[in-house]
Amino acid sequence: MAQRRGLLVILSSPSGAGKSSLARALRAWDDSIVFSVSATTRPARPGEVDGEHYHFVSHDRFNAMIDGGEMLEHATVFENLYGSPIGPVEAAIEGGRDVLFDIDWQGGQQIRNSRLQNDVVSIFILPPSIAELDSRLRSRAQDSDETIAKRMAQSRAEISHWDAYDYVLVNRDLEGTATELRSIVVAERLKRSRRPGLSDFVRGLNTEFEERI
Repeated sequence: MAQRRGLLVILSSPSGAGKSSLARALRAWDDSIVFSVSATTRPARPGEVDGEHYHFVSHDRFNAMIDGGEMLEHATVFENLYGSPIGPVEAAIEGGRDVLFDIDWQGGQQIRNSRLQNDVVSIFILPPSIAELDSRLRSRAQDSDETIAKRMAQSRAEISHWDAYDYVLVNRDLEGTATELRSIVVAERLKRSRRPGLSDFVRGLNTEFEERI
């Protein structure tokens, strides 16, 4: 059968709900999934590698990419720009590879409204409670109290968009949620509409029936 077209798997959540950990778990399960490396104007955090975690670029370079139509989606988050370069995404899905996006609701909305919308599987991750969300943010020990307060304020706005997604998972524990996430990807890959080779396969079965007559 012909190779299926790749999926665009969107993971969104308020900061601290676990989408980055779930994205890593999904790729560990299937390393053929391509991680969409976003471009951003924010400074790199300790341990982050340019080209692996993000493409760290200047504001001028980022705006030039927008003007040149090189971004599938982009947004401003906490005064910094984030976006997904479109070229690698289109090449991957046309080659039958799934592309994973770890982005906020703004970026997810832009992709769902783009010309690639039929390839999208969108998943929103909720925290088990707001108290747990606050605890997870503080356990990172990467942000100041002021930044954490801003992220918590933004979380309410992020969560308000939960019903725009195809699937919603409550991340009570990473292992259980990762299992649910894998199940979604498997089911979406098996959808009839995503398997163009099935028509030829069924025609072949019918030919076999006719040859037996």
